[in-house]
Amino acid sequence: MSVPESVKQEIQQAYRDLLAGKGVNARYGQRLMIAEIARYLSAITEQDGKRTSPASACVVEAGTGTGKTLGYLVAAIPMAKALDKQLVVSTATVALQDQIVSKDLPDLLKHTDLRFTWALAKGRGRYLCMSRLEGRLHEQGATDSDNLPLFLLDDQTDEVPGSREFYEDMLGKYGSRVWDGDRDHWPQQIPDEIWRQVTTDHRQCTNRHCSYFDSCAFFDARKDLETADVIVANHDLVMADLALGGGAILPHPDKAIFIFDEAHHLPDKALSHFAAQVPLHGTQYWLKQMSQVLAKMPPYLPPSSLAAKSVERISEASRELDNVLQRVFEEAESQTPWDMTDERRAAQWRYPDGELPESLQALALESLHATALLTRHLGVLVEELQKAFDDKRDPDLDRDTAEAWYPVIGAFHARAEDQMRLWKAWTTQRAEDDRGPPPARWSVRQRWEHSEDISFFSSPVLADSLLYTRLWSQVYGAILTSATLTALGRFDRLKARAGLPEESKYLVVPSSFRYSDMATVEVPSMTALPTDADAFADALAERLPTLWAEEKATLVLFTSRRQMIETRDRLAASYPDLILTQDDMAKAEVLRQHCERVDAGKPSVLFGVASFAEGIDLPGHYLSHVVITRLPFAVPDDPIEASLAEWVTQRGGNPFMEITVPDASIKLVQAVGRLLRTEQDRGRVTILDRRIVSRRYGQLLLDSLPPFRRVIER
Repeated sequence: MSVPESVKQEIQQAYRDLLAGKGVNARYGQRLMIAEIARYLSAITEQDGKRTSPASACVVEAGTGTGKTLGYLVAAIPMAKALDKQLVVSTATVALQDQIVSKDLPDLLKHTDLRFTWALAKGRGRYLCMSRLEGRLHEQGATDSDNLPLFLLDDQTDEVPGSREFYEDMLGKYGSRVWDGDRDHWPQQIPDEIWRQVTTDHRQCTNRHCSYFDSCAFFDARKDLETADVIVANHDLVMADLALGGGAILPHPDKAIFIFDEAHHLPDKALSHFAAQVPLHGTQYWLKQMSQVLAKMPPYLPPSSLAAKSVERISEASRELDNVLQRVFEEAESQTPWDMTDERRAAQWRYPDGELPESLQALALESLHATALLTRHLGVLVEELQKAFDDKRDPDLDRDTAEAWYPVIGAFHARAEDQMRLWKAWTTQRAEDDRGPPPARWSVRQRWEHSEDISFFSSPVLADSLLYTRLWSQVYGAILTSATLTALGRFDRLKARAGLPEESKYLVVPSSFRYSDMATVEVPSMTALPTDADAFADALAERLPTLWAEEKATLVLFTSRRQMIETRDRLAASYPDLILTQDDMAKAEVLRQHCERVDAGKPSVLFGVASFAEGIDLPGHYLSHVVITRLPFAVPDDPIEASLAEWVTQRGGNPFMEITVPDASIKLVQAVGRLLRTEQDRGRVTILDRRIVSRRYGQLLLDSLPPFRRVIER
């Protein structure tokens, strides 16, 4: 459709009102972004609400200071309403998701005449399950562990003092509505092992049959999704929905316009959602747990019922799978050439071209059949338990029995289905006409003090076909934006990784920052290169104190956690109360303490790795110096990257120049992007890896950075 003049005027007026309301000036890049999105959406043709024009996306790279969030909202909300489509805004981080819901959308509603509703969409695992919370409190107060079978679901721990008081506090805050049940809104960080005990997934949730359904935090948050004009989701939730076929959680793609903020994360998110893993001994352990559960079930089941028969069949299938897995373990242990030593307690082996040895391939097929049998019998038992919740059916089981056992059996059913994904991936043969890279298949062996395990993995190497078939070919309209979408000044790497349609539109929005006046990028002399690990570690420890000596706020970025910790340990004693690492405490607390020091006029140095190279915002005097210790090349033994490099080499390409360098340029731009957050910021970036000036590819990486003034020591 062509944009009606009234919609154009609505967008223009909303932008003027927003600027006036917030007391800011128009930004050229923001205006370009608004116009490009409106132009793209207006060019989509449709019939009866269905897109008839070729699949396409609008890709906009907009750097820090553009105001891209408000830019795409101003353009897309009026367009989506005019097209009668829901707008789904997806982010890579919960922090940005909450910012859009709590700040950007309210700002737009407050300062403009646009009228719209919105809803927040997160996965079920981000919300409290009252049924499980009740179970935890019951267990901690009960003396007879047979009262509830929930205790078999999780490893119990008494390491957290006063855990019963913690859960009671959680119950009190939720009951009084001081807290909404969202994990991200709890005042302190909740450790994963604690949170897992009070949340659930779709396999364990009884939905409307739960006695807490009317006060469920997850379903309360979901109530407005169907009618909201704007849904704020995250990439993980979008991928989970697509894995279910689309439209299961979020609107179906053909009924929605999707905006992907931080879109450079999308390919990796897609790969992670379609990857699979099986720990062999870990699986045998939960099979043993399941046997303990099944042994307790018969007294609650009518002897001749289908549920009772299913328990017997599950037990038999579990024993069969356990035997197969033991043979798989022994075969992998004896036939895989891991590089294991007494000092090295973990090793990885990637199967070249994704081809498994014949003996392992045969055992993988046996494992698939055994897992499929177990999954089927567990599914039957789940259905029998579900019947007890339906008043219109004539179940063999009473409701109390079903409520007690359904979450447990549902969890085991989900685990079995997860195992199926790996065995299917390991036994699926490639089609002869498949010209894409083969899947990455690898195994990891780990040793601990009293045990060991072997885990099998499988993952697609590229997300291009996954995203194209499940998203781009289905969605009505898609907008991708981020500060870093180009690699070495081109969109080619993103096109290849994300499988973007041929008809897609691309735009790089000019920044409002005067980079050459605001900051320098410096490459000082160093006595060693990172390729000489020991000498570089010494050079790093010697150089860093000279770099932060005249600074109040410094961020030092490492490419490995081990190097970060080793450097901290070498320097901390000489510089007490100066260095904070991102592992010292929760991320928010690390940043708070850093800012507190700076506000007090004290120097502060942050040590961080990848998540600090992208996910922190320290404007103004909170950060004046970013130190990059080494170029952010991918880890050499990453099996997915290695499989992709292998495939590129076989096709006559150069994986280092085609993959490694472009990917490093994106990470490098993200890292230096920590420095300038507002137009008033000033500072410098120091790169300690001399390869950026001594290697042929170094000039490409330097030229991919913003046009800072360069200071390079020869």
